[in-house]
Amino acid sequence: MTADAEMAADDVVIDDSARCPCSSGDVFGGCCGPLLRGVPAPTAERLMRSRYTAFGLHDEVHLLRTWHSSARPSTVEFEPDLEWRRLVILDRHAGGPFDRDGVVEFEAFWRQGAQRGSLHERSRFVREDRQWYYVDGDVS
Repeated sequence: MTADAEMAADDVVIDDSARCPCSSGDVFGGCCGPLLRGVPAPTAERLMRSRYTAFGLHDEVHLLRTWHSSARPSTVEFEPDLEWRRLVILDRHAGGPFDRDGVVEFEAFWRQGAQRGSLHERSRFVREDRQWYYVDGDVS
């Protein structure tokens, strides 16, 4: 079976040379692309960025794989007309390659039809067996 045959008609595909949706300024193939394909994130911030991209691409597999088992839902529901437009990292605490936990504060801007808004969250992450996981977050 080819990769094209495995894709759904509404799957979004981003070329590795295109700018990454996470607003890092890097190209997708050097930023979130490898993480969405299963490469572990080196930091909590990189995992946060890849999860933002996964929400935009409706990549439930990546989101569930990177959600800590203590808080992981059984499914992820997406709003089909919600468009994630931009991610801004506001603060980070720990979350480096040798840390056991970390916090990433961000604001994610969205558009849904004529409405626009943003989501502000302080997300908590833990690293287990050299793998970062999203635990939960405080939304304000």
